[in-house]
Amino acid sequence: MANQIGHECTLEKIISLCKRRGFVYQASEIYGGQAGAWDYGPLGVNFKRNIQNEWWHYMTQLRDDVVGLDSAIFQHHKTWEASGHVAHFSDPMIDCTECKARFRADNLIEEFYDKKGVAPEKPVDTMSHEEMKAIIDENINCPTCGKHSWTAVREFNLMFKTHLGPVASDTSLIYLRPETCQGIFTDFKNIVQSSRMKLPFGVAQVGKSFRNEIIFKNFIFRTCEFEQMEMEYFCKAGSDEQIFEDWRQYRWNFYLKYGISEKNLKWHHHDKLAHYAKDAYDIQYNFPIGFEEIEGIHNRTDFDLSQHTKVSGKDMSYIDQENGNETFTPYVIETSAGLNRNFLAFMCEAYEEENCGKDGKEDFRTVLHLHPRLAPVTVAVLPLMKKDGLAERAKEIQHSLKEEFVTDFDLSGTVGKRYRRQDEIGTPFCVTIDYDTITQGNPNFDTVTVRARDTMEQERVKVAELSAYIQNAIRNYKPVAKK
Repeated sequence: MANQIGHECTLEKIISLCKRRGFVYQASEIYGGQAGAWDYGPLGVNFKRNIQNEWWHYMTQLRDDVVGLDSAIFQHHKTWEASGHVAHFSDPMIDCTECKARFRADNLIEEFYDKKGVAPEKPVDTMSHEEMKAIIDENINCPTCGKHSWTAVREFNLMFKTHLGPVASDTSLIYLRPETCQGIFTDFKNIVQSSRMKLPFGVAQVGKSFRNEIIFKNFIFRTCEFEQMEMEYFCKAGSDEQIFEDWRQYRWNFYLKYGISEKNLKWHHHDKLAHYAKDAYDIQYNFPIGFEEIEGIHNRTDFDLSQHTKVSGKDMSYIDQENGNETFTPYVIETSAGLNRNFLAFMCEAYEEENCGKDGKEDFRTVLHLHPRLAPVTVAVLPLMKKDGLAERAKEIQHSLKEEFVTDFDLSGTVGKRYRRQDEIGTPFCVTIDYDTITQGNPNFDTVTVRARDTMEQERVKVAELSAYIQNAIRNYKPVAKK
């Protein structure tokens, strides 16, 4: 099922498919669009929710040592002072004085050296503002207008700032959270006391975060609002390095389980660490734009709980009652995956333009080889014809499946065209109701044809056994090995 020459997956094709079939729309499109914001359509919301549900299943239901939390988007402003976001959460920004276009200085430099095919003398993320400005002044014109007139490089804080209540003052200052994990840290003691969790244990959370990015690019890859799937695993210092490696492998296996080819994944080790980190790796996926991060695994040490103890005045240490009431501040291993980036990665991985033609003829179908548990629609029910009671029987069968599966009902056009429509949105199973289904005395009475998306093979199945058949097929599904 290899992609044919000229039929490779590109970001433009993904964007077109997403809008055409109702996965993703530009936010406020009727007003010209809102930069950095996207709406998830009828299929997109199902697909995204399925990714989230499988992450939650994998991270909490399959483990005894991870519980869940849904913390507030609005946290006390001192939360972000303690975490270091007020002081450190920023990017280097530079403006063109001619056209007023705004850029990340580090990105301009990285793109310049990438085009030259050489590496800078020192890593860009270790350069001072003055060093960045010198390189830009000497080598780089504005990508928007082509002129060469730049402001100084300055820091741009990525947090959205507002005020809570009718009067703006220092005491009403509040931020839209730039990450979900701080709510986990501030609730650490509550979770220990209410759930009686013993170290080591983790807390998982899915929620929206907000970052006032300097630039937005590559569709839903970088946006101002996005959803994170994060887990903070609390442990004792000394055990953190092995636990860090265990979580790296566990998170890597998640992507393999749900259909990402190992050849399209790689590890990126952070040479320059964040102020809180002891070690950090990113899982990168090979998007059409190249390898980019979809998840980070970080050893955050005891920084977060120690900082919240310091700023709040509340003791965030852990009392180990099983070891003589030993008291210490736990280390934290974090896994942080972008739900939107996972959405895009699974979409790109699944996309294929497959030549189904025979005898040397070309007949391409666009198909999404999504894992059935991720697919926005699990079963499409297709009556062969609208007349003679076929549509009515098909509706009955669809309703019998709705309790367990997300279904679609389609009777527009030929069955072949309907198959292709379902292939394009990743529906793993199509159930066709024909005259044999409703003709008593026929050997195939009260059976249907089930077509598998990936192989296009068909099998007759009894209606009474249809649900169990589909459940078994999902349970034993093997991701398509693309060449």
